[in-house]
Amino acid sequence: MAAYILAQLRFKDIAAYRRYQAAFRAVFAGFDGRVLVADEAPEPLEGELSQDKVVLLEFPDADEARRFMNAPEYREIAADRIRGADSVFTLLKGR
Repeated sequence: MAAYILAQLRFKDIAAYRRYQAAFRAVFAGFDGRVLVADEAPEPLEGELSQDKVVLLEFPDADEARRFMNAPEYREIAADRIRGADSVFTLLKGR
């Protein structure tokens, strides 16, 4: 069953976040996933939006999504993401 990671980010150190962003594709390529959305201008249709960026990643299953999030090579670059943005990552299970 497909699984998704929804990342919602509010920037606090854009230089640190851009370092993370520059390294992301090379690390992500080692996993069985796809970037479906990476939007730095999300448009709220209802309610207030408090994020600067929304990302939606697709994986074949929740195990692969967790493998990506916990991989040492991802955790290494995630240090810049953590410095660069307050983030909420949510695992969503598809049908």
